[in-house]
Amino acid sequence: MAEAWPDLAGRLKGDVHVLPVRVYFEDTDAGGVVYHARYVAFCERARSDCLRLLGIHQSRFDGLNFVVRRMVCDFLKPARLDDLLEIETRFIDMGGARVEIGQEVMLNGNSLFRAHVTVALVDGTGRPRRLPENMAECFRRFSKS
Repeated sequence: MAEAWPDLAGRLKGDVHVLPVRVYFEDTDAGGVVYHARYVAFCERARSDCLRLLGIHQSRFDGLNFVVRRMVCDFLKPARLDDLLEIETRFIDMGGARVEIGQEVMLNGNSLFRAHVTVALVDGTGRPRRLPENMAECFRRFSKS
């Protein structure tokens, strides 16, 4: 088994997960500006890595999956080729099968993109399933850090 790389999944700082992301050519349009859909991909990666660091491994959910139910995005300023971004993820609220998440793409302390994301835990047929207590406790502990 390969040895884990430090900070590959970002880091937890209090109640915030921070994932560094370098902007590569593939992330940009012809003008060298980050293509709008890439911000959503950066945020997806950050949510997955945040869960991983909390000990919630999506590959071990036994037929359950998180799905994005709603996402509200604000594009504030452009990121460009070679920028080193930080994706910040915070858990805002949860209840039943739902988790509310706030995410922000930052460059040198400036906000470029914000998203409010609602995810739901569903089974293999797409029906909502209540968050298991151990998972809910992980979210509560992280939110209170």
